[in-house]
Amino acid sequence: MAYYILKSYKLNLEPMRIFGAFAGQKRCFFLDSSLYPGRYSFLGADPFYVLESGRDDPLPELRKNLDRYKITLTGNAPPFLGGAVGHLAYDLGFALEKKFKNRQRPKNPVPDFSFGFYNTMIAIDHLKKLLYIFAAGFPEKDYRLQKALCRRNFRKIQKLLSEAASSQNSLKDKSVNVGASAESNFTKEAYMAAVRRAKEYIKKGDIYQVNLAQVFRARTDLSAPQIYKRLRKFSPSCFGAYIDYGDYQILSSSPEAFLRLERGRVTTRPMKGTRPRSKNKALDIKLKEDLIASAKDKAELMMIVDLERNDLGRVCSYDSIKVSRLRQLEKYSTVFQTTATVYGCLHKNQDRVDLIRACFPGGSITGCPKIRAMEIIDELETRRRSIYTGSLGYLSFSGGMDLNILIRTILKKDKELYFGVGGGIVADSKPEEEYRETLVKAKGMMQAIK
Repeated sequence: MAYYILKSYKLNLEPMRIFGAFAGQKRCFFLDSSLYPGRYSFLGADPFYVLESGRDDPLPELRKNLDRYKITLTGNAPPFLGGAVGHLAYDLGFALEKKFKNRQRPKNPVPDFSFGFYNTMIAIDHLKKLLYIFAAGFPEKDYRLQKALCRRNFRKIQKLLSEAASSQNSLKDKSVNVGASAESNFTKEAYMAAVRRAKEYIKKGDIYQVNLAQVFRARTDLSAPQIYKRLRKFSPSCFGAYIDYGDYQILSSSPEAFLRLERGRVTTRPMKGTRPRSKNKALDIKLKEDLIASAKDKAELMMIVDLERNDLGRVCSYDSIKVSRLRQLEKYSTVFQTTATVYGCLHKNQDRVDLIRACFPGGSITGCPKIRAMEIIDELETRRRSIYTGSLGYLSFSGGMDLNILIRTILKKDKELYFGVGGGIVADSKPEEEYRETLVKAKGMMQAIK
């Protein structure tokens, strides 16, 4: 049996204060879910093992390592206490699907797959105002060595918390340099031309819907933690995240959940339909009502719900797959969005790695049918997406999993920043409106970097 320590304390520090203490640690992470409907946030650093992949299929090796490190938790513990934390880039989908052939594109600037395995971390329960410290003795196999390592790691986290309590480090901003403006890989005219081309594919019957994106690039003198602090302020989210990989960082204010697995039950929450928010109360209400009444946005979401049901059907008992919330309005600082909630029960002979293979990348950011939509995206977009519209999250030692969709997300590499914004194109899409929607989605990130 694996040796571990789990202790709970009253939450006396703001999560960002704790993050300030972790931000300088090796390969630190902050899974930041303080905005409703999120309940838990998780912080950790210094993984004992890292699994990375470029163009190969990493899932067999992922399963092998997850099978090697297991913990059985009892009681009402947080859902994640130790395990693998990292990302899957959108382009990994091409390696997982054997139907794609002869795809020649430049290599991504960061790995398509990277997960660190963490034996020590902090969990924050925002509802109960509790802080948990967790430590395990992995990767040691000998029980006495496990126990000694576990206790050292536990004391290390206690020291970091003590430093956070006494530190005056508030991640203050310094001067920002982003040049004249953030530059897109598309001009407005070129993006609208891509929308028109996508509509031609829809008219021919190749697809029903496709997600088209543009990618912005900028420069900054701000550190990654400083940008994340600003992103969290201007674009708070329920599935936010920060991971420092050393030579690059991922900063996410994603509002969209991808896959959650808890005790055999799978949940996915596709998001389709967007309207901007307004400071004018009457206009804000009008924009919200316009989204709710939109037949186009409703049809977009219904198509993706059907796609997600089919994906889950590959690994779940088909009669267990249900739609619990067909179209729910969600409010964020810069936009209104509509989501649906789909769930199912995983087959006993399937696991979370099978679940990832069956569903990745998420249908809400590809289109349907998924394979043909991905081929069209590859043709119409002028650069690889890298982490944008991939996924980030955890796979726990105790068997659970929670991954987001990497939208509203900044990739920082040295002083360069990259972030994508896109939208679903259907038969009655208007190119000008689709272009404007991408700019609405970029607003929080634009504010954060300027």
